Amino acid sequence: MKSFIGAVIFICVALSANAQLLWKVSGNGLSSPSYIMGTHHLAPLSVKDGITGLQKAMDETQQVYGELKMSDIQSPATIQKMQKMMMIESDTTLTTLLSPEDYETANKFCKENLMMDLNMAPKIKPAFLLNNIAVVAYIKHIGNYNPQEQLDTYFQTQATQKGKKVDGLETPDFQFNLLYNGISLQRQAQLLMCTLNNIDKEVESLKRLTDAYMKQDLETMLKINEERKGNQCDALPTEEDALIYDRNKTWAQKLPAIMKAAPTFVAVGALHLPGNKGLLSLLKKQGYTVEDMGCDGSRADYPEIAAAVGKEVAANPADKGILICGTGIGMSIAANKIRGVRAALCADHFSAKYTRLHNDANIICMGARTLGSGVALELVDLFLHTPFEGGRHEKRVAMIKDLENNF
Repeated sequence: MKSFIGAVIFICVALSANAQLLWKVSGNGLSSPSYIMGTHHLAPLSVKDGITGLQKAMDETQQVYGELKMSDIQSPATIQKMQKMMMIESDTTLTTLLSPEDYETANKFCKENLMMDLNMAPKIKPAFLLNNIAVVAYIKHIGNYNPQEQLDTYFQTQATQKGKKVDGLETPDFQFNLLYNGISLQRQAQLLMCTLNNIDKEVESLKRLTDAYMKQDLETMLKINEERKGNQCDALPTEEDALIYDRNKTWAQKLPAIMKAAPTFVAVGALHLPGNKGLLSLLKKQGYTVEDMGCDGSRADYPEIAAAVGKEVAANPADKGILICGTGIGMSIAANKIRGVRAALCADHFSAKYTRLHNDANIICMGARTLGSGVALELVDLFLHTPFEGGRHEKRVAMIKDLENNF
């Protein structure tokens, strides 16, 4: 019985698919490709299970780089430094930065949501509150959120367990300074009240952003991030540059040497990737080939997708593929033109099981317009966990291979 353990599952959908979180970087002198993954701190860890080619990318790379090396920020010395930087060193306090009414609003929220009385921490910087209140409100809104399960930590933990190098593109000092000293205390206070006075809208915006991420739709995430209210609550161009675009430029300067030293898996915030000033565009401008590991966000030509998946599966006998188009028919026809592919169109549990048992099918094809997502997931699970029965069926599968060779 052939084992599915370690098999790479290639999934492509040719019907308004949005699989844009994982990107392959090659060319421009690289002997082996590197990969860039967009993360989102409010996404559940389970999102990784739906990202095409993720395990393959992790297996093929020799080192992992994040925005930070996560183990660095967990050290007592770093935590102590962060605690110092989040406190106001001058005579200024929250009561001098906020009006009495605003202070009462902020303190009420902190007591109810952060379990924190601002009267006990009068010199805490508004930026600390600003960076936490919307997220806390969002987490309370959705429930079942585990802050200990973060994609960034997961990738670095997996690498460490396999003896791979783990490092960061930035230092904790840099990020602490950016978060707590990047703008004036007065501007921090202004933005804090903008968030508190519009908390429901802020939570809704985070929900939309997370929904777009779960759909692996970077372009929609970018559009949401670029929405403006037309008032003082909007991020200034200099603030946006400091938080996103200046960092993109710095990373684009660092990555060539990093990727040349060894195939690298890079995990950074998803909003750093898209757009003309995004990290992907900057790498392209340097001469690298940057390819989406999934399908793009527009309608696709299914023969091209079927060919790409079919070639990968045929070249790697332990691998299995999943192809989806409107009916699944076009995908199955196209995929079966690739020598070594046995693609089966399945719309029921019996077919999904017996095409593995009797036909040793290595690609399952399904219709997005003919199947519900629940049934489709059940068929995939059945297909992947049913072994080829062998016996009399081995002869018949061999006869299929002869047809490929003779015609």
